[in-house]
Formats: sequence, C-alpha cells, structure tokens
Amino acid sequence: MNLAITLLVAISFASIIGTVLQQNQPYSDYLLKFGPFWFEVFKALGLFQVYSAIWFLIILGFLVLSTSVCIYRNMPRMFREMQDFRLEVKEKSLRNHKHHNEWEVAAPIEECLSVSQELLAHHGFRLREKAGDNYQLLSAIKGAGSRWGYLLTHIAIVLICIGGLMDGNVLLKIAESLGEIKVEKRNILANEVPDISRLASSNLSYRGNVSIPEGGGANVVFLGYKDGYLVQQLPFTIEVEDFRIEHYESGQPKSFESDLVIVDDELEAPLRETISVNHPLTYKGVSIYQASFGDGGSKIELKGWSLAGAQKEPVAIKGIINQSQKIQTSIGEMDLELNDFRLFNIQPSPEEGRKFHNIGSSIQFKLRAATGEAKEYLNYMSPISTDGRLYFMSGVRSSPAEPFQYLYLPADSSASIHRFMTFYNRLKDSKGLHQLALKAASATTDSGAVPEGGQEEIANMMSMLVRIYVQGGMDAVIGAIESRIPEEKREEIAGIYVKILRHLLGTVYLDLLKEEGQSIEKGMSEFDSQFFEDAGAAIGAIERYGSPFYFQLVNYEHIQATGLQLTRSPGKNLVYPGCFMLALGVFLMFYMPQRRLWVWLRKKDGSVQVILSGNAVRNEMDFANEYQEIHEKLDEVFSPHT
Repeated sequence: MNLAITLLVAISFASIIGTVLQQNQPYSDYLLKFGPFWFEVFKALGLFQVYSAIWFLIILGFLVLSTSVCIYRNMPRMFREMQDFRLEVKEKSLRNHKHHNEWEVAAPIEECLSVSQELLAHHGFRLREKAGDNYQLLSAIKGAGSRWGYLLTHIAIVLICIGGLMDGNVLLKIAESLGEIKVEKRNILANEVPDISRLASSNLSYRGNVSIPEGGGANVVFLGYKDGYLVQQLPFTIEVEDFRIEHYESGQPKSFESDLVIVDDELEAPLRETISVNHPLTYKGVSIYQASFGDGGSKIELKGWSLAGAQKEPVAIKGIINQSQKIQTSIGEMDLELNDFRLFNIQPSPEEGRKFHNIGSSIQFKLRAATGEAKEYLNYMSPISTDGRLYFMSGVRSSPAEPFQYLYLPADSSASIHRFMTFYNRLKDSKGLHQLALKAASATTDSGAVPEGGQEEIANMMSMLVRIYVQGGMDAVIGAIESRIPEEKREEIAGIYVKILRHLLGTVYLDLLKEEGQSIEKGMSEFDSQFFEDAGAAIGAIERYGSPFYFQLVNYEHIQATGLQLTRSPGKNLVYPGCFMLALGVFLMFYMPQRRLWVWLRKKDGSVQVILSGNAVRNEMDFANEYQEIHEKLDEVFSPHT
C-alpha cells in the first residue's frame, strides 16, 4: 500500500510538471529557455515528454499490475462483507463495543423486536434476523457503498493508468528502441521524408499539428518528437475551403474558424464541417481542433533600397512567404528567406482610453550569406508614430533568442521613405559629394570655421569625414581621430571635425530640400530640422544594421492558413469514465461509511433483556450522533415510565 501511494504521488508530481512545462516542443526552444545545463538535466529526466517517458510508463504499468492484483484478491471478500450481517456475533462481544446500551423490558419479545425493526428500517438499515434457543438477534447494516467505493476507486486507477499507457506511445518507444523508427531532423518537404520516419495511419495515438492554406489540403500531420519530428499518415485527407477571422476594432483576433472537407474513400460524399476554437470535428477517432492561424503563402512585393552604395532607384522584388530566392548584393549572392507576413500587429496604445492599437502589416525574413550565417529582420509596411514623429521601423537580430534591435528611418512630410533614401544615396555618391564639398569648402573658408587652406584640401577632408561617418557612424569618426591626431590635440581637432561633418551634411540636405521645392531663405522648418537630426542618427546606425538593402513592403496579396491540431487519443475513453468512477468511489468511501447495529433480545424472568450495540468503520462522530438518536428513541419505548 505504501509503495502504491508513493507511486501515485510520483505520478501526481509528474502530471503537474507536464502541465506547467509545455510538452513536445522543439529541443532548440527548451535550450534557449533553460540554458545548456538545465536543458541536459530535464532532457535526461524525460521532462520534455513526461507522459511518454520510460519511467512514467513503467510506473503506470506497475500500478496497473499491482492494483489489478489487489482488486482480484479483495473483490470476493468485499462482496462477502457487503452481504455478511454477522449473525454469529456473541452476547459478550456486543457488550465490548464502545457503543452499547441495555434495558430490562416488561413486554413480549415479539413487540420489542417489532419496535426495533421499525426504527432501524426507518434509519435506512438493511435487516436480518436470527432466532436462538432463548434469544432473538436483529442485525442491521447500511453504508455498503463504502465497499463499492473501495472497488470503484481501485478500478478507476486501473482504467486511468491503462488509458495513460494507450496514449503514452508505448509502441512508438518500442519501435524506436528496435530501430524501426528514426527521428527526422532535416527541414524537408513531407513527401521527401523517408519511410523510416513515417508512422502508419493505424498508429494507436498521436498529437500533431499541420498548417493548411485556403484551398489546400493535407493527409499527413507532423509530430514533434525529441530533437526532430515524425510524419504521421492520416486515414483521410483534410481540405480547407475557407478560413475566417473576426477582429475587434483594435485589430486583435476575436474568433477564427475553418470550413473543412474530409475526403475519404469510405464516404459516399465528402464530409463538410465548420470548426472553431473549442468546437472540434471528430472523424475515425481523430479529433481536429482549430488551434491557430498563420500565413499560407502570401504574395508580396518589396522595394530593395541599397544601403551599400549609391543607387537612385530601388530594386523591385516579388516573392512568396515560406519560400526563398537568390539576390545579388554588393557583398555577393545572398538568400532572401521570406518567413512570415502579418496583416495586423497589435501593440499597447499610447492614447488614453485605448488599450491596444494596430500598427499595420509587417514582414519577417532572413538574409543568409554564402557562409550560412543569417540575420533576421522584421520590417513594418507603414511608418509608426514615436514621440510624435513617423519612422519606418526595421528590427534586426542575429538569433531567435535575442530581442529585435530597431533601426528608425524618418518618414518625410508625405509619410514616405523617399527623402531619407535620396539623402543617404547622395552621401554615398562620391562624385556628387565632392562637388558639394567644394561648394561648402568655399563658404567654410570664408567664415573661418576651419584653418586656412586650399579649397580642394578642405573638400577632400569633408568628403573623407562623411565617408567615414556613413560607413561606421560617429564611433568610426572618433576612431579615425584617435588614430591620426596626437592626444593633446584631439579635443580641439574633434570639435573642428564635427563642425566640418555637420556643415557638409547640412549642405547636402539643403541642396535636397531645394530640389524638392522647399523655401529655405528663412531657414529650415521645425519638421525639416528634426528630420535632419533623425536622418543623421539613422545613418550613423546603418552600419550595425548588417544588411546591404532596406526592404520596404509596398504591396501584398494576403493568403491565410489555418493551424490545425489533430489528436487520436483512445485512452480518453477509459480516462474519462475512470475519473468519474474515482470521484464517485472517493465520495462513497468517505460519505457512506459502513455502519452496523445489533439488537439482542433474551427472555429473562418474565421480562426481556435488550442489548443495543453498534460500530462504524469511519466517521465515528457522525455514527455516535446517529447511535444516540436511535438509543434515545428506544429508551422512550423500553424504559419504564412513572
């Protein structure tokens, strides 16, 4: 018994872990979340698939065996006890019970027996009589449900454990240990997965996910398993006719549902059904749940603005989400991997009275070099308001474990990126920049802002500073000063260099404003002045951005995909009734305890000696109250009245 209780406690703790710790996720997710040390510890303990861990299944199997043996050994005795009124009890043993009382009654024994029978029956006791040579014994019993509770509780444990074994992939574990199944780790198409990594449609239990675009279909599901996956063949084909999402005004999803078609050779006509969250479809023992939604291969159009060299017009790129393509860049050929498109992006709202607001569509992609190294980017289609100003935001990170670091490119008065890119490209145009530097050098020489010298030399210095700044930001300018200027003169020369740099940047910017038709005779407007500051900060950060292009999302054709979770869980047909039986059994054991009463009647010298005695298995206080009530009523009848 103690061992069984210990094992039940172990299963309870394991179940808590399985509930708190999300199960059957990719090993890479656990590694990022817990770190190398705890990842290896949890992996060795099997906590990432706790319900199918070897030790968990062994405990379940042992409980099934031991509890079944216990039921087999005790069930006959339980049934006998429920029918045993213990009519062989002796008068002496009745007097030894804690609860007993005696009377001398001057009445016929038949009358005393009748009164006792009526009272005990009224209290719900089942009765049996036994007549001796000179006595009558009335035995009463109730609460046999406690014995049923014992049996139901133990049978429930067996059913629940068997259900757990059925859904615990025992056969899969055996097949894996025999080398009949091998986990697939490559990122390949489903039809390319070898047979050794496929499971037949007759597989007893599984839980997997599949994403199907509108108008598409699938007859397999992917099962995340250890550090890879397995492909589970379905006994039918699922087609998605339509997928719908309802949104709140803020853009947050309100509800989503899928119109599914089940195609099966055994059906006379395809089965059509609409599923939604918490309203699954079950067919051939497989439950299809509406789990999520995502992109189903949206068609997108991008503008690739060069960040590596002067380029007047952006490169037009068309692509499809979940596909990749080769692009030519200034640093060689790279792979553009289009990973995700989001129609809505919900963020906390800075406005009073609104909790959330939609900041528009976005695209997530990776740029992978020939070496295999990649950076991930998140670009928003529309400019986003920050501190009262609009910016085109682009997040970048080197690993999924890192948060996105954002590049803020200021939007012009038309909410366009055109002015910034034109300004940036002019700073990259060596020839045009040198001509403007000569123009600025003349004005700078006249103003005395720099030491006297030839205009050509000053123009070259200006151009050099701008090139350094564009290539590496202000850190690169400071590095150039430290490497070329003696320490005692650095502070003075740094101030001069900054003035020269800002002067040429301002000259290029003013020339751009003139081309746009802006009047600058009275100076720049507050907006144009702030744009200049923001553009300078963005240019200084581009070097850390790590991409030869800024990809602007300009158009899209949204194609949605429904995320389905498919579950075959035959064990639940045992677990659910087992849980009901367990609850009922515990209730019967604790709230319907077995209680016994005896009334011994013996003729003695013209009167009748009556003995009332009783005991209970548990809930002694409740039994004492009931016994006292019965005793008082009998006392009213049997005690002499004056």
